[in-house]
Amino acid sequence: MANNMTDTITTPSTADSGAEPNGNTAGQSWFNRPIPGIKQQLTAQLTAVETEPSTKCSSCHAVTTNTALIFNCYVCPHCDFHLPMSARERLNWLLDQVDGELGQEFTAKDPLSFVDSKPYPQRMTEAQEKTGETEALIVMHGKLRNLDVVTCAFDFRFMGGSMGSVVGDRFVQAAEKALEDKVPLVCFAASGGARMQEGLLSLMQMARTAAAIERLKMAGIPYLVVLTNPVYGGVTASLAMIGDIHLAEPKAMIGFAGKRVIEQTVRETLEEPFQRAEFLLEHGVVDEVVHRHQLIDTIYRLLAKLSGVPNVDA
Repeated sequence: MANNMTDTITTPSTADSGAEPNGNTAGQSWFNRPIPGIKQQLTAQLTAVETEPSTKCSSCHAVTTNTALIFNCYVCPHCDFHLPMSARERLNWLLDQVDGELGQEFTAKDPLSFVDSKPYPQRMTEAQEKTGETEALIVMHGKLRNLDVVTCAFDFRFMGGSMGSVVGDRFVQAAEKALEDKVPLVCFAASGGARMQEGLLSLMQMARTAAAIERLKMAGIPYLVVLTNPVYGGVTASLAMIGDIHLAEPKAMIGFAGKRVIEQTVRETLEEPFQRAEFLLEHGVVDEVVHRHQLIDTIYRLLAKLSGVPNVDA
C-alpha cells in the first residue's frame, strides 16, 4: 500500500520508445511543443480576362478581352462567331485613309410629336449618349488601298439601326458624292427597318435611297452592299437589296419580316438556317458569304475589277 502511494509516473526513455505518439520528442511536455503556424492561403493570379474589359460571346458564351477582339476584327477566337462592330469602327477598319465625313449637318426632328413609352426626342438623346453618334448611319469617304471610295455603315446600337429621314439624307448625300467623284459606294447594312417614330417620312426614305442608287447604276458607278447581322424591314426592302453585288457575313440574319411574324402568318415552324446568310446564298439572294478576315480583300478585289483600276494585290 505504501509502495503504491510512493510510486511516481516516469516518462519512457528515448531509447525505449523513441518519439511519443503525438510526435513530440522525449523530454518535451505538451505545453512547450512547437505550434504549427497558420498556412497562408495562396490566391490564384488574375488572368487578363478578369482584369481587362471583356466581352462574352453571344454564341459560345466564352469571355474574351476587348483588346483581343479588336485584333481579331471582333470575331470570337473560340467559335468564330462574328460579333457586332460599331459603324465608325467598321469604316475606320475598312479605309486605309479617311479624307472626310459626310452628313453631320443633318439632325432629326420630331414631326409627329411621337410618344410611345417615351417621347421621341428623349429616345434620340439616350441613343446619342449611348453610342456617341448623332444618327444611325455614318458616312465617310477616303481610300481603300489605291481606290477612292465612299462608304457608309449602319450602327445597330442606335435605335436598332432604324432608318429615319436623317439616315435617308446621309445615304443620298453619300450616293451624290460617289456620283460626283465617279467612285464606288460601299454600304454596311445592319438595321431593324424603318423608324416608326417618323411615320410616312421614314417610309419615304425607301424611295429616296432607291432613286439615288438608280442614278449610280445609270452612270455605271459600282454600288456594293455588305449585309451584316441583322438586316430587316424597310432597309432590306430598299437600299440593302438593290446593289450590284451583295456580300454577307457568316450567319447574318437577313429578311423583311421577322421569323416569328412569318411563323404566325403561315402557321408553320421555320427551322434553322432560315433567313441565315448561308440559306440565302443557296437560294440566290446574296452573291457570296465572306468571313470578316477576308472581307476587305474581297471588297477591294471586286471594286477594282468593276472600276477598271489596277489591282495592287495582283
